[in-house]
Amino acid sequence: MTQHIGIVAGSAEGAALCYRTICSEAPTLMGEHNHPEVTMNSVPLAEHMRHIRANDWEALAETLAASARKVAQAGADFAICPDNTYHQAFKYLIPHSPIPWLHIAGAVAEEAHCLGYVRLGILGTKYLMEGPVYPEALEGFRIESVIPDEADRERINEIIFKELVKGVFPEASRLYFNEVAGRLKARGCDAVVLGCTEIPLIVRPDDTPLPTLDSTRLLARAALRRALEQ
Repeated sequence: MTQHIGIVAGSAEGAALCYRTICSEAPTLMGEHNHPEVTMNSVPLAEHMRHIRANDWEALAETLAASARKVAQAGADFAICPDNTYHQAFKYLIPHSPIPWLHIAGAVAEEAHCLGYVRLGILGTKYLMEGPVYPEALEGFRIESVIPDEADRERINEIIFKELVKGVFPEASRLYFNEVAGRLKARGCDAVVLGCTEIPLIVRPDDTPLPTLDSTRLLARAALRRALEQ
């Protein structure tokens, strides 16, 4: 018996990548054509962004809790959210959730620790890069976090919301992410976190100045391991 995974979606692109990763990597562990049962709830991104832009993380937590109740009613044993930014609401969400959650930055921090990284560059929305999600998750592993300068943060945020969440992946934007990674490398970073769930769809690990930590796929793999626990 495997546990039932609940996905609380934010952006369509990130949620789709997370779901595909679970389904494509599970057969190696479970056998051909097999994967844990998955239920997804997808509230419109506009509803989430209304709260994020207002810096109202308690209101976002209420929306996420409503989604958690829906996947729980469908039988999910635990939930994941493949949107890094939303994790800023987790301190309000967890006490009101009917089921436990895995934390995306926690999955990244564990992987970074296992690989021996000590100083991570963080890429994501401006809300994520300027917020506490990764500093808090990395602190327990004594891993430092570094964010791009303000101009890069603004440009990355624009790329995410004007292009990536819409499924648009221009070559110029891919190269820009490489430039930012190069600047983070110059500041002493030994790896870079792809901390927006769409960034792995545009950044190529084999063509990036730093090793990459793909938050979306790391969360999906953590969910697979959790689902297979006896």
